[in-house]
Amino acid sequence: MESNKKNDAIMRESESDKPLLRINFIAMCVAALLIIAGFALMLGGATTETEFNPDIFSTRRIVVGPALAFIGFVAMAVAIIVKPRKTEK
Repeated sequence: MESNKKNDAIMRESESDKPLLRINFIAMCVAALLIIAGFALMLGGATTETEFNPDIFSTRRIVVGPALAFIGFVAMAVAIIVKPRKTEK
């Protein structure tokens, strides 16, 4: 009976002992959406052998999309590394 109590205590981890909290997962989801949006902004038609597509040099595809994806990757690293402050109840 005593070993069951020990196992229950081990199984019930407090919020402060967990490596990633709910806020970390929310921040990771936001960062993933930024990455996906950045890659979506880089999508578009390509230049073929018969026809030149000047859209491949648009600001959206060569500046905005990669910048948004880079910000998303940095935000993902921050979301994983940063440990939220402890709140006292």
